[in-house]
Amino acid sequence: MSGSREPTVVEVSLAGAAYPVVVGRGWLEALAEHVVLPASARRALLVTQGPVVDAGHVTPVDAALRDAGLEVVWSVVPDGEAAKDLEVLAHLWQAAAEVPLSRGDLVVAVGGGVVGDLAGFAAATYNRGVAVLQVPTTLLGQVDAAIGGKTGINLPQGKNLVGAFHQPVAVACDVDVLASLPDRLLTEGLGEVVKYGLIADPALLERLESAAGGGGRLSPEALEEIVRRSAAVKAAVVAADEREGGVRAHLNLGHTYGHVVEALTGYTEVLHGEAVAIGTVVALRLGRRLGRTPAGVAERGERLLAQLGLPVRGPALDREQVWEVMTRDKKVADGRVRFVVLDDLAAPVVVSPERGQVDAVLDELDGLGGLDGLGGLGGLGGG
Repeated sequence: MSGSREPTVVEVSLAGAAYPVVVGRGWLEALAEHVVLPASARRALLVTQGPVVDAGHVTPVDAALRDAGLEVVWSVVPDGEAAKDLEVLAHLWQAAAEVPLSRGDLVVAVGGGVVGDLAGFAAATYNRGVAVLQVPTTLLGQVDAAIGGKTGINLPQGKNLVGAFHQPVAVACDVDVLASLPDRLLTEGLGEVVKYGLIADPALLERLESAAGGGGRLSPEALEEIVRRSAAVKAAVVAADEREGGVRAHLNLGHTYGHVVEALTGYTEVLHGEAVAIGTVVALRLGRRLGRTPAGVAERGERLLAQLGLPVRGPALDREQVWEVMTRDKKVADGRVRFVVLDDLAAPVVVSPERGQVDAVLDELDGLGGLDGLGGLGGLGGG
């Protein structure tokens, strides 16, 4: 194990479904020593993507599962957000049937947020639900997507419109795997990390500001702290509100407009964390326009996103299409589009602004130009 300590466990304390988020460095080969696998499991369907295999992250997980006595079958799905569709989902159901996977067996998701969402939804629906172990290999996956039990696939009309809540048996975060990520995919995950700092953990913002000032990639030690702190924020919110009936909605800071950017650029041009960063700027400026967000908070958030190399404004999009996508979003209530804004640091609130207020912010940002901060895109299961 390359890390100097045993992995840290962040507990997601759900009644009847508590599970650990295990955060450490260089420990995947000892997976079964730190994660309790279902006693009933005899077979595992391991879902991953080609770049994750090529990076060497699947082999230690496979070996650990086999050492624990499981028969392991791999299913390699297409790379990128395009994998989250009905055709690939049907392929996974068929793969599970061919194993054959029983209700007592296990699905293992090894990859980024795309793999976690897709494999988690397959697990939620096959045989009316089988256990899933999440092994995220991107920063976005480790700090956000793999925690909390949200699973789903996309439709042409919007992101994650078909899905289910299906909590994993554990989330295994080996920070060392992040060393293989291209810069853009590592930076993408910081969009969600900034969100956690803004809504719940100002000290995390300070840590990011310090890291941004140092230049270059984040150190393994910094990444481990960032993953652990982010996991702790999300675990606490999920434990308080598993199915997004209240405070869990605060995790949607930046997502209302971010999902629009993803949908209208075909889920290929802008990565999820980048879209969240763009949406966060919209939310910060909207909160300021509504007289809720202090100017210093809005400016600090936008400045940090830019310092981290994330885009702070997106492409100019057709406004009618923007509102068509937003009104189909899962966050719509009583016909009103909902945004998370800040009354202060660590003081998020859900609002339903008038269209004119949102359009004024988008007009302002359109006037500044679009897509600042986007670079080349690599593989390894981003999104």
